[in-house]
This record gives sequence, structure tokens and C-alpha cells, in this order.
Amino acid sequence: MLRPGILRLLEIKDSDMRLAMLEQARDAVDNGIHAGGAFSATIPLVALYYGGFIRANVEQPTALGQDMFVLSKGHAVAALASIYADLGYFDRGILKNSRSYSSILNGHPGPVLPGAHIATGPMGQGLGVAQGFAIAGQENPHFDVYAMTGDGELQEGPIWETVMFAGFKKLDNLCALIDHNGGQLDIHDRLLFPYSNLAAAFAGFGWKAVWVDATKYDAVYAALEEFKHGVRDGRPTAIICHSTKGHGAGSSFVNKHKVTMDSGIVAQETAWQTERRARRVQDFAHYFSTISDSSVRDQLLAAARGMNLATKLDAAGKTISAVASASVTAVRTRRAPPRDKRVAFEAARLPVITQGQSYATADIVTAAMKEYARSGKIASIDSDLSSTSGLFAGVGAVDQNRALNAGVAEANMMLIGEAFAALGNNTWVSTFCPFFDWKVLRRIAVGHQERLEAIAAKDGWLSDGHGLDLTFLATASNFETQTNGATHMGNDDASLFSAIAQLKIIDCSCPRQLLAIIRWIMEGNRGLVYLRVLRAPAPAIHADDYTFEFGRATWLARNAADRATIVSAGRGVHEALSAAKTLSAEGVSVGVVDMPSFDEKLILELHDTGRPVLFAEQNNGYLWDLARQSLVASRPIVNTRQLRAVNARDAQGRLQFIHSGTYAELTEHLNLSATKLAVCVRQMLG
Repeated sequence: MLRPGILRLLEIKDSDMRLAMLEQARDAVDNGIHAGGAFSATIPLVALYYGGFIRANVEQPTALGQDMFVLSKGHAVAALASIYADLGYFDRGILKNSRSYSSILNGHPGPVLPGAHIATGPMGQGLGVAQGFAIAGQENPHFDVYAMTGDGELQEGPIWETVMFAGFKKLDNLCALIDHNGGQLDIHDRLLFPYSNLAAAFAGFGWKAVWVDATKYDAVYAALEEFKHGVRDGRPTAIICHSTKGHGAGSSFVNKHKVTMDSGIVAQETAWQTERRARRVQDFAHYFSTISDSSVRDQLLAAARGMNLATKLDAAGKTISAVASASVTAVRTRRAPPRDKRVAFEAARLPVITQGQSYATADIVTAAMKEYARSGKIASIDSDLSSTSGLFAGVGAVDQNRALNAGVAEANMMLIGEAFAALGNNTWVSTFCPFFDWKVLRRIAVGHQERLEAIAAKDGWLSDGHGLDLTFLATASNFETQTNGATHMGNDDASLFSAIAQLKIIDCSCPRQLLAIIRWIMEGNRGLVYLRVLRAPAPAIHADDYTFEFGRATWLARNAADRATIVSAGRGVHEALSAAKTLSAEGVSVGVVDMPSFDEKLILELHDTGRPVLFAEQNNGYLWDLARQSLVASRPIVNTRQLRAVNARDAQGRLQFIHSGTYAELTEHLNLSATKLAVCVRQMLG
């Protein structure tokens, strides 16, 4: 007797949420709404949040141990925002003026909106982050994770990287709600690539897949009930919710991907939904009047209160005359407590570096991580290249549950990393420089920036320590790949990724510097770090007291008699030092600067000396490009004759990819060997 009443209450709540979405469209800065997908997502979302399935801590959405939700199909944000406003994540007034620059309710959700852990849009990435949450949720404390994706979004490759890995990891605490509405952007009433048997596709990767009619609450409710309370057998669950775009709307106008709703259509649709709600209230009241068991009536009334529905009864308590929406008047979500992101360690347990001796990056990373991972705050994910990063061996030696290998699936690796970072971990992901996914990296950076905005906002829901501490350990940078081929050569990654806001790019030159950079990152709150490291062993060139500071370069050779300066990073620093030594033997004193991260202050100082400056980089000229930008922006006159760049571009300065070759062949061909750098300096000096 209880379940039929619950389903009727969900239908009333369904009407309230659709009315709230219409209000959003009416009050949006562009009167726009991604209506088709938001309306088809309403039944699964209302069932999840009001059916008693998700354990969400509205007061503290970042508290560990609660169930988590990710809206992978971010275009359905109107449906989620209506629910979150009703639950008290934020004031209902946020629903007004949405999509405007001044609003925190954008066309897609992101962490600037209370309760949204990541930024999403239909890019096939949210499910991967949910999978990362689920991996963490299998440990202590245990929790379940829900994600909603769409059938159009399933055409994205990262979805299937996630599906494969989640099945392999036996994430039976992960439930994916697939909004199978049969349409997408270009064609709203059918898919460009129809699926012949979607359930079988998920099942083939070790998932429990069930196909339900999502035009009614009964089947969706039953499927969620089975996931939440049924036997867990190691399989993630995919609930394929069959519906149509715009389902639940009165007018077919709403069925399209995105619509602009004028006042006429809003009024028409609002009247239709209001009348529909009245019929549903009447149906529930009739059903309630047939219940003779007072305990069932009490449970239904309690369920209504849990759905923020206020019921009006007669004196006898047996007849319902009205069911009103009891909108939350006070925001329930409180600012998250600060997170201490510092990673504890014992300095004596870190690897010992002797100046002049050679060490491999992987060995340094492994030894360092064996100490830092003891804190319980470290997580690492590789992509079938753990032997080059050293992460798996180091973190796995302490806690193999926090040392993962996603296989040849770099996008999924990055998504898992984002999830662990969002949970407060100091997270590291690693692959070759050219293999990081631009689209994934960019979306992660958007979410990180929104976290920073929420932290900085006077009334933000996040506080200090809730940014992402996520390091992209980029191996085989510059010419380190050597003979593997042009596709693996990391000569263009730094320049490309420098266009991604919030990303700190570091190019490491030696083992001691690497250890210092790791220590700097472990201090916490460093954000997104793209750390380019050597692959082959290299000698330690920095002194024992070296400390790393982002944005600060280090002089490795400097003399009052210097006639020129070579600026470099990575392994190029070693060539610069050798070139300076050769020139010194000829009586020409040359300074050498190791610039692992761009140091604008020093660049301006070097220019102002009037002495020649040679930028020698084994990539496309990352530092050189930034130097030119800074000089043009900061100096009315730039002495271009004193500046020269030698990098991986061709003789005419055009971009190119690098052919296979030994390190000696590559540096010689591109004029980046110590011998050729010495020649360049002589030419600059005349």
C-alpha cells in the first residue's frame, strides 16, 4: 500500500520541478533552456532525489562518506537546479536570471553552483569522474555514486573507456542513469547513430544493465530500489531510461534540444503543468482516502514532508484536500570547513641526492612517493606507462588501492584523477607528454577555476583547501622519447597547454629539482600542475640547499664578466652548462639560467642589461613565446637584436613535428647541442 502512494507523490513533485524549469526559462537572460534533455531527465532525477535512494548531506555537500551524484549530461542542468533549489542547496532566487554573466547558474553545471562537484557538459566525461568517486567509495567510508548521462553523449569515446574500467574494477556501488531519449542536437527525435542493443553493450563489459520505461515512475523507482537494496555482485549498474526528448511537457515545442521560450509558450505550458499537478493531487487524495491502515497513512505523510510537500488534512486525518509545495525558505547548505592540504612526511625518509650523480626520474618519484603516500592523502593513476613515471611502484608500495593503472585510456585516467582530487586528495596522473587529452584537461581546469571562484565568493559554499590538487606528471618531455617516433615526441605540449587557464607548467631539469618540486606540491593548494620530467637518467646539477618556487628561475652560472646569458629548461639546461664551459675555456664568460617555470621578473631584468640572451629549448619555444609577450607588454622598446631563440622549430621559425633520432642526432640537427649553442653565442657576440 505504501509504494503506490510514494509513486503518486513523486508525480506531484514531478510537476513542481517542471514548473520550476519553466520559471527558469521565463526568467533566464536569454529565455533559453535545454528543454528536451532536461524534461526527459526529470523522472529519473526526481525518483533518485525524492524516492529515498541517495544519501545526500545537503548541509555539507563535501563531507566524506555521503552518496554522490554527477550530472554528466550537463545540458539537463535546469532539472538538477530545480531540485537543488528545492532541497536547499541554494536560494530559489538563483533560478532567476540564469545563464547570465552575473549568475552562478550557467547553461551547464559547475562547482560555482553549490552541490555541483565538477563542471560538466555532454562531453562524455562526467561518468568517468563518477567512476573515480565510486573507486574511492569502495573503501572506508563506503558510499554509492550515481551519474546521469545521455544516449547522445554515449557517442563520446571516454564513456566507453569508463565503462570498460568500471566493469573491470567491479564497481557495484556505481549506478549510471542513461537518459535514452532517442535524440540529440542536430536531430531531436532520433539519434545519428542508433543503438541496436545498448543493454548488451554494457553487459559485455561486466555491467548489470536494465532497460526501463522512463515515461512513468514505477519502473525507474523499481530499478533504483534494486540497485540500492538488492544483492551486490561486483557489477556496476546501468539503468537505461527509455523516454523521448521533452517528455512530460504539454507542447511539442519543448521537445527540441534547446529552445527560447517567449512569454506565450511559458504561460501555455505553465497552465498545462498546473492543471496536470491538480489532477495528480486529486488522484493522491483519492488513493489516500482508501487506506485504512493508519501506519501507512503516517508513512505517506512523512514521505510527503521528506519531499518538501505540505499536506492539508481534514480533522479526522483521513482526507487530503491539498498538497502544497513547501519550498525551502532558508538555504540549508553551509560553507564547507577548510581542508588542510599539506601532506605530512619525514624528510629523513626521502631519497638522498648527490650533486653530480645521475638518477632516473622514475626512481626518484618511486622513492619519494613511498614516503608521501604514508600520509593517506596521495592517489596516483597511470595509463600503461607506470614504468616511466614511478608512481605506481611508490604509492602502491604503501596503499595499492590508491595506485591505479587505467590502461591505454588517458582520458579515463585524467577523469579518475579529478575525482580523487575533488575528494581532497593530492592526486597524480601520468602519461607521455603528447597523450594528455586537451578536452578533458580544459574541462577540469574550468571546474577548478569555478572552485576557486566559490572559495573567493563572500557567500560561496567552498572554503580554503577545496581547490583541486592535481598534478599531470608528463614523462618523455622535449627530446626524451628519441627514437620512438614523431607521435610520441613531446615538443609542442607546453606551448599548447599554456593556453589553458589555471594550469601551472613546470619543466624539470634534474633529480634534485624534481624532488624539490614534489616537496613544493606536497605543501598543498598548488592547483593544477603540468610537470614535464626527464625520462633517461640525468645528473643532479642543483646545490643541496635548492628549493623550488613557482615563477622563480635559478642562476646555475653567473659572473660579473658575463657577456651573454643562456636561458633553458629541462635537459636543455645540461647542454647550456656544457656550452658555457666550452666558451669559458675560450675566455668568454656566459651565464646560465634554469627556468623550470616562467620568471617574468628575471626576463625583464635580462633584457634591460642590454647583453645578448639566448633561449635554448628542446621544444617549440615555450619560454621564448612567453618572454616575447612579457617584453612587448612591459617595455616601450624591445631590443630584438639582443634576443635569439633556438628550439624545435625549423630554420624559418615554422612549427614542425620532430622526426625519430637519437638524442645526439636531434640536438645536433636542431642546433641544440652544447657545441651548436656555443656557436650561436659566438654569433650573437659578433
